[in-house]
Amino acid sequence: MHPTAVITGATKGLGRALAEIFASNGFDLCVCARTEADLQAMQADWSDLYPDVRLHTFQADLSKKSETMEFAAFVRATWPRLDVLINNAGIYIGGLVSEEREGTLETLLETNLYSAYHLTRALLPQMLPHRAGHIFNMCSIASFMAYPNGGSYSISKFALLGFSKVLREEMKPHGIKVTSIMPGAAWSDSWRGVTLPEERLMQAADVAKAVWGCYGLSPAAVVEELILRPQLGDL
Repeated sequence: MHPTAVITGATKGLGRALAEIFASNGFDLCVCARTEADLQAMQADWSDLYPDVRLHTFQADLSKKSETMEFAAFVRATWPRLDVLINNAGIYIGGLVSEEREGTLETLLETNLYSAYHLTRALLPQMLPHRAGHIFNMCSIASFMAYPNGGSYSISKFALLGFSKVLREEMKPHGIKVTSIMPGAAWSDSWRGVTLPEERLMQAADVAKAVWGCYGLSPAAVVEELILRPQLGDL
């Protein structure tokens, strides 16, 4: 049986790069995204790119707890054991706390924090009996520093890092690793149309390679927190 990984928000950007690096290293995947057409396109690509691994797809909006739990049930029905969970799903809404639209904080917390919290809790039973596994939470530079126009997005990412720190402490005695990944600006759909030199932002593959490097350590070592930035610094 191949090792197994769950990746949320996996059809584009960082999520897609993460899915590709784990598939290229022999992992079967369960992935979700909000758009069914994107999942179907990814499935079509997989049959050509990675014919020896299985890709299981599930349409879900993880800002809704009910759909998060449906995805978790799908994963549990697919595999008895989970080796890697990457909580990558998230959205960005910029603005000022004093001016942003009513409900922005709730929207960002539901997508960027609650989805990771509920999915992790639902899938830990696939890891705990085996005393092994690795959970990656895709945080952000915005998880530890405030910046102009960060607003409630930064609040949600600070909260995700807090969740990750707590989970790390709880999972220490159970053999399960927890890593917080905090990338700066990397090319993804959110940067589409921006006229910047390609080298000004990181590539999504750079982040994926860093995650894979963290996963490849021996059971005796864990990267607790990893910060990645463009070589020329934050935008």
